[in-house]
Amino acid sequence: MPATFNHTIIASKDRNESARFFRDLLEIAEAPSWGPFTNIQLTDGVLLQFAEPPVDVQMQHYAFLVDDELFDRAYQRLREGGVEHWADPQMRRPGEINDEHGGRGVYFKDPSGHAIELLTRPYL
Repeated sequence: MPATFNHTIIASKDRNESARFFRDLLEIAEAPSWGPFTNIQLTDGVLLQFAEPPVDVQMQHYAFLVDDELFDRAYQRLREGGVEHWADPQMRRPGEINDEHGGRGVYFKDPSGHAIELLTRPYL
């Protein structure tokens, strides 16, 4: 069997708030949760497990490839929710999206301060 990505743990200040943020943004149904994890499952089966570590949360970058229709709906929710966003990872183009790599992209932070990217075309 070739290697595939199965799951990752995302450190969160409030695991339920973070899971809810991603479920609402990416239109994902609730997934079974257990122990210290609040889980969501992407359509390809990858499990995102949100947990509250006993240390300060260090910023990580997570990028989600979405289709154009979901991008439009998610971007609308970001704007309606007053979520600060940028067209670039350096945060020099506030309030914009980009049209790089033949698609569109946007950067913003989740409730725990992680750098999140939505893009409509893969880089490769």
